[in-house]
Amino acid sequence: MSAPRASVPWHRVPFVWLLIALPFAAVAGGFTTLWLALRSDDGLVVDDYYRRGVEINRTLDRDRAAAARGIMAEIRIDNEGREARIALTLAPAKPPARLQVQLLHATRKGHDRRVTAAPDTEGDYRVPLAGLVPGHYHVELASGDWRLVGSLRIPDDAELRLVPVAGLPER
Repeated sequence: MSAPRASVPWHRVPFVWLLIALPFAAVAGGFTTLWLALRSDDGLVVDDYYRRGVEINRTLDRDRAAAARGIMAEIRIDNEGREARIALTLAPAKPPARLQVQLLHATRKGHDRRVTAAPDTEGDYRVPLAGLVPGHYHVELASGDWRLVGSLRIPDDAELRLVPVAGLPER
């Protein structure tokens, strides 16, 4: 005759805790995903597609104007990453009194920086970079009816040369 088996309480069985932990982990993961979805801004799709299309054509005209005038720019970032110095090359024209500088973060709109710069005594434009979050930025320089665009990684890139966009179709 065998001895009766002592029954073990349910909370002492490891397999029971495994069965409880798996659904609990799924619920915790679901709430974490919901919290992330509600907290982050995912950038909505534009409602007015026609208006945006017309704006794109105007933007392409600004790129063509920069190419026709032979406008180029050199951007140099100081060693501490606090300031960018922009030197424009304008064939026969004089430098603009105001230069619109946009540093647009590649993934987060909240980190964008827009600055209007005036030329210093040497004819260069200075843009403060203090507080700029490291990352990939799209750079746009514009004044009047022209613009130059490029791409920059902060703090990895120390300089950037902007030339007009080549190969744009004529209207």
